[in-house]
Amino acid sequence: MMLVVGARPQIIKSAPIIREALKHSAVELQLVHTGQHYDYEMSKVFFDELDLPDPVVNLGVGSGSHGWQTGEMLIRVEKAVLRFKPDVVLVPGDTNSTLAGALAAVKLHVPVGHVEAGARSYDMGMPEEVNRRLTDHCSRFLFTVSDNCTNNLLKEGIEKERIFQVGDTMYDAFLQHSPRALKRDVLKRFGLEPDSYVVLTVHRPSNVEDPANLKNIVDAVSQLNETMVFPAHPRTMERLRQSGLIKNLEKTGNVKLIDPVSYHEMLKLTADARLVLTDSGGLQKEAFWLHTPCFTLREHTEWMETVEYGANVLVGNNKKMIVQKATECLAADDTKNKIKGVFNPFGDGKASVKMINSSLFDKSVIT
Repeated sequence: MMLVVGARPQIIKSAPIIREALKHSAVELQLVHTGQHYDYEMSKVFFDELDLPDPVVNLGVGSGSHGWQTGEMLIRVEKAVLRFKPDVVLVPGDTNSTLAGALAAVKLHVPVGHVEAGARSYDMGMPEEVNRRLTDHCSRFLFTVSDNCTNNLLKEGIEKERIFQVGDTMYDAFLQHSPRALKRDVLKRFGLEPDSYVVLTVHRPSNVEDPANLKNIVDAVSQLNETMVFPAHPRTMERLRQSGLIKNLEKTGNVKLIDPVSYHEMLKLTADARLVLTDSGGLQKEAFWLHTPCFTLREHTEWMETVEYGANVLVGNNKKMIVQKATECLAADDTKNKIKGVFNPFGDGKASVKMINSSLFDKSVIT
């Protein structure tokens, strides 16, 4: 089994799959790192924290335009598939690495398994939506995380026998790592107290590449006048500097701009926050599991379950709505308790076990 990763969220959601695969003598794991966001050395902190083995190969693609990056990864993943000859190629999530891995495998007639299949935002302006739709329709095994994702695939005409509703491997990872993560002393490092701050993350191109949208978010943050921890993506920092908006944040005196933190540290920051403002897909779910209210800086989300259960509010980059909704939430006392009682639609924490023990490794099905 070849597992293709390249971005931080993929590493996290793949960790339980890797751990489970290593338990099975019949499964030979071939971990391929594309180097989409980080080369292996830069992402080694995540591998070490999640107790993962070294990849068999680092393709070292690096950053670039969507077309260049996807094309370059397609070429290099194809070479890896020809070299290692896997029976199946597993691609998690919705990144360019996901699509490149799926296309390389299917064109070589190697079955593709898509982890987190069927997620839909119905916003084709999001590159992730394009990646996940194309990947689903060239995959032989579609591993869904919820009823909603399964139903999305059925509505698109994908055969029921190709769909395996196993739950969310990110939830597996969350259950496995949160006991350790919640003991981290990251709050002390940044001079924070529990329930005294807001977590902010922004990295989507629609928010950071459009100066007007980025300004709306910065203005809203300034108006809230709350202590905020802002682990800033390198591209986001670059745009803040180029636009001069970083000075606006610094003037507030309440925004702590910090470098990106590890998986464990991010879980701890999220758990003790009063609320989360984010455009991240994964953080929406992690906030949900940690019972921290979330306000998503997007018009659409692939995780509508969190919205339907009242744990997540879509505020886009509308300054007025961000300020209004966040202010209302911060004034409430029982928001976290309400989320604690909400049903978790993302499985039972055994998605990886179900996946590895599915017909994924039934040679008669694969061939």
